[in-house]
This record gives sequence, structure tokens and C-alpha cells, in this order.
Amino acid sequence: MKLAVAETGLDMSGMTVLTEAATGAYAVTPILAAMAGAKCVYAFTKPGRHGTVLDAKRETMELATLLGVADRIEILESISPEILRSVDIITNSGHLRPLTAELIDQLRDDAVIALMFEAWEFRPEDLDIEACARRGIPVVGVNERHPAVDVFSFLGPLAVKQLHDCGLAVLGNKIGLLCDNDFLAPLHTGLTSLGAKVETFNSVAAVHPDAWDAFVVALQPATTSRVGQAEATHLAACARAGAVVVQFWGDIDRTALARNGFAVWPASPVKPGHMGILLSEIGPEPIVRLQTGGLRAAEWIRRGGAVTRDGFAQLVPWPAAT
Repeated sequence: MKLAVAETGLDMSGMTVLTEAATGAYAVTPILAAMAGAKCVYAFTKPGRHGTVLDAKRETMELATLLGVADRIEILESISPEILRSVDIITNSGHLRPLTAELIDQLRDDAVIALMFEAWEFRPEDLDIEACARRGIPVVGVNERHPAVDVFSFLGPLAVKQLHDCGLAVLGNKIGLLCDNDFLAPLHTGLTSLGAKVETFNSVAAVHPDAWDAFVVALQPATTSRVGQAEATHLAACARAGAVVVQFWGDIDRTALARNGFAVWPASPVKPGHMGILLSEIGPEPIVRLQTGGLRAAEWIRRGGAVTRDGFAQLVPWPAAT
């Protein structure tokens, strides 16, 4: 964590930050802000599928105490208007979502929302972008390919983890990689580096018959499932019996796939618009990098920095005024 703060140059001195208190690797977010010099970090928590309020408080404060920043972190179970009016940066974190118009309207005029992932991955259900536009509040994505962040290098190992978990060796497996976005290169590299025979397709319709062991779905989410009944039928016509559909990113119709004879991984349904596996499944480092980068991008914009192609920060476009 100290290395991530140093390598990104994260400096939150003088700032007030509102983020979440979570469990596991995601407990690092408020601590990173405090380590970077934030004068006050509010960390909101609530019960969730990854732990209780007590779990989040305990894990966050134990780590904060270990790193000597517990005195600047306050755990919250409710957020007052006074706190909202005080924050420089608020993160688009799980416990805080959705960031509603009511919440956004109480922020300072110069507040910044940290998206905490790349701008093109923005999900409308996470926050009210129209309210942000009306208020002039920037929503700041992070360049995950910046050398000091480099989260994209973990995407290949993440897909490999999914394939291993569903029983495939990867080595020697014939894999159809369905990807229409910037995840393509790191996913392809990660799979082929372990000996998979990979062919890429930018749509389900482009898939052709072959001895496929698995299809890895990494298609940008849309308003409907990227793999619905028609797509499931097409894949079934192209694949041999026993093939697996692995949901990396992009919504799929699990019932349609099962009806067409596919095993689907992960076994449990994935929340719409979300990835099928968390970065934390391969350890804390990618989470530390991502959270530090997300804070750094927001801090850069909050201090008036310009957006450049190779910099930390990206901006989610505001919708055009009507």
C-alpha cells in the first residue's frame, strides 16, 4: 500500500474524502486516502453479502491502526447533509451506490466523484450522471493502464482463475474469446501465455463451429443480455457437448444457455453490469492498485489537473443538455 501511494504520487493532504468501509481487500480504500494525507476520511458501511457492519468496522480499523492512520478515519452508518457538504471527493463504491440526485445535490460545487474504474466502463445505474451534469460535478475514471496502476495486466490471470475454477486446465484448451472492448489484448495474452488455443470474436454471431472447450464472454454490458436465447442457440450449434460459457463481463441469459446444454460459470448469477469475478480473487494487489489509482485520478482533477491521454484521469462525458 505504501508503494502504491508512492508510485502514483497520491497526495490527498487537506482533503476530506467519503468512501466505503468494506471487508477483505476492499477494506484498503479509506486507509489509502488517510495514508496519502487526507485530513478526514469518512467510510460508510452497511450489511452486505461480503460481510456485516461489524466485520467492515473491524477489518478497516485493524488495518488503519496497523498503518497509523486510525485517527483520521470515521466509520459511518448514515451520512448527514453536513458531511456531504464537506467532502472534496466521494467514491463510487459499493456501499455508497447508487449516488442519487438527492445525494449529488448536497455536494459542494467543487466536489469530484471518483468512478474507481475506467470511464468507458461507466454504468448508469451507479450514479445519476444527469445530476452531475446539472451541478457541474466531474465523474472521474482512472486510466487502469497507467504504468503506476496497471490493473489491466491482472485481467488475463483473472480469466485463467475462472477457467481453473470451472475445471479447465487452460493449457491446450480451445477457447473462444468473445470481446468487443479494451479488455481484449490483456485477456488474449493471459490465456495464450498459459497454452490455450484462443480465437477472438467481437460478437456471438461471428463464432464459427469448432471443438470449443469454453467461451469466455467479455462483452460490454448493454440494456439487454449480450448472450440471450438467439445467441445461446448459435453457440450451441458451434460447440461440442460439454462446452462451458464463462461470464467474465457482460450479462448473459443463464436459463437460455442451460437450455442449450451449456454449463455456466460462475455458478451463481452475477449482478447486471458487473464482472463475473472480483479482482480480489487473485489477491489484494490489483485492488490496492485500482483503489489507489481511482483516488489519484480524482485528486488530480480536484486540484485542477488537465486530462491527458497518458495521465491518470479520464472523464465520463456528461449527457447533452436538452
